[in-house]
Amino acid sequence: MPVVLEKKKKRAIRLSRGSDTTKIHMLAGGNGRSIDCEITGGEVHDSKMAYSLMLKIKEAGYFIANKGYDSELIRKQAQKLGMEAMILKRSNTKKPAIHFKKNIYKSRHLVENLLARLKHFRSISTRFDKIDRHFTAMIYIACAIS
Repeated sequence: MPVVLEKKKKRAIRLSRGSDTTKIHMLAGGNGRSIDCEITGGEVHDSKMAYSLMLKIKEAGYFIANKGYDSELIRKQAQKLGMEAMILKRSNTKKPAIHFKKNIYKSRHLVENLLARLKHFRSISTRFDKIDRHFTAMIYIACAIS
C-alpha cells in the first residue's frame, strides 16, 4: 500500500518581533458586520494586504483604514477601484492630508468593535488553532454568532 504524505499545512502563527503572533485583517461593512478577513503572520506589514481586501469589496464609497495602511499606493489603488481612501496620515509623513473627512473616519470604530467582540472567544484571543484554515474557520464562526 503506497504511503500518502500529508501536505505541509500553513501555520497561522508566525514569528514577529520577539514572539509568535497572528494578524487579522478584517473587512467590515457600514453596519459593522464582517464581510471577509485575511490572516497573516505577525511579520507581515498591514499595507501588504490592503489591495487584496479592496478587491473583495463590490461597491463602496470609502476605504477606511488605520495608520498602518497609510501609503500613496494604497490611496491610488482605492481611487482606481472607485473608492475614496480615508486613511489617517502617520505623524512622520512628509505630505499633509489633502482632504480628510473626520466624520467618515470615525466610523472605523465599528471595525474596532467587531474585533473586540471576536476577542470574547477564547480560542481566537489566545490563538489555540495553529493551522491557518482552522483559525480562519473559527473567526468565521465567531462572526456569524456575534
